[in-house]
Amino acid sequence: MATADTPSITQAATENATNVVTYRTIADTANDLLMSFVERIPYFIAAIVVMLIFWLLSIAFKKVVRKLLGSRSRHQNLVKVFQRVGGALILFIGFMIAMVVAIPGFTPAKLIGALGIGSVAIGFAFKDIFQNLLSGILLLLSEPFRIGDQIVSGDYEGTVEDIKIRATTIRTYDGRQVVIPNSDLYTSALTVNTAYKQRRLQVEVGIGYEDDIETAKAEILQALDKANTVSIKAEPSVIATGFGGSSIDLTVRWFIENGTQANKVASIHQVIVEIKKALDNADINIPFPIRTLDLSDPSVKAIADRLAEQQVAHVDEKIAK
Repeated sequence: MATADTPSITQAATENATNVVTYRTIADTANDLLMSFVERIPYFIAAIVVMLIFWLLSIAFKKVVRKLLGSRSRHQNLVKVFQRVGGALILFIGFMIAMVVAIPGFTPAKLIGALGIGSVAIGFAFKDIFQNLLSGILLLLSEPFRIGDQIVSGDYEGTVEDIKIRATTIRTYDGRQVVIPNSDLYTSALTVNTAYKQRRLQVEVGIGYEDDIETAKAEILQALDKANTVSIKAEPSVIATGFGGSSIDLTVRWFIENGTQANKVASIHQVIVEIKKALDNADINIPFPIRTLDLSDPSVKAIADRLAEQQVAHVDEKIAK
C-alpha cells in the first residue's frame, strides 16, 4: 500500500541518481583530460626538444655571421642587427614547429587569426613599433653614428652604448642610461660630436679698455702653444668680437684632435689656465663687471644718503644695547 512518503522517496532517489551521473560525467571528463595530457607528454617533450634545437641554431647562426661578416663589413651595426633579426626569425620558426608538434590541429593561420594581427586596431597599436623598427633599420644602413660615438639628441647627450631595432641606448656623462626611440633619432636633428677627429672649441676673454688688443692677442696665442691639448694641425685664432660693459671682448678658438667630452673639458681647463698666466705676466687686465655711480644725480644722492642714515642708525642701536 502506497504512503504519503512515497513521492519524496522517489524524488530523492531521482536526485541521487542525477548527482551520481553528474559526478561520473565530471570524473570521466577529468580522466579523459588527464589521459589526453599523458598521451601528449611525448609530444610536449618533442616540442621542447625542437625549441632547444632551434635555439642552438640561432646561436650558431649568430656566430657564423660574426665570423663571416664581422671583420669584412664596414657596417658593423648592420651585422649586429642581421644577427639579431636572423636569430629571432629562427626562434620564431622553431616556436611555430613546436606548437604544431605539441597541439593537434594547430596551424600558423589559426595563431594569426587568434591574435587579430590583420585587424585595424592591432595595426594602430603597432604603428609606433613598426615606425621605430623601420627607423632603426634605416639608421643602421646609413650609419650617421656608431656604437662609441658621442651624440646630442634633444635634451640628451652621451655615448652610444647600443643600437637596437626599436631604440638606441646612450650613457650620459653623469652616468645615467637614456633609451631614445629610433624614430626620434631618424626624424629629428642629431649632433655627432665624434664624427670627425678634429673639433673646434672656444672661450671668451675680456681685456681692459686701456690694454692693447694686438699685445693681448699675441700673449694668448703664445699661451695656446704651451697647451698640449691644442691641435698643431690647425691654427688657433683670437678675434675681437665686441665692446663689453667693462672690457673688450675677445673670442679664442682652437682645435683638438680628440673630440670626446673628456678631452673637451680637459682642453678648455688647460687653455683657460694658460691664458690667465700669460695675461697676468704681461700685466694685461682681465676686468670684472664695474658699475659707476654718479652722485651728482639727485636720485642717486638720495639713495646714498638714505643708506648712510640706515648705517648710522644701526651703529647707534648697537651702542645703545
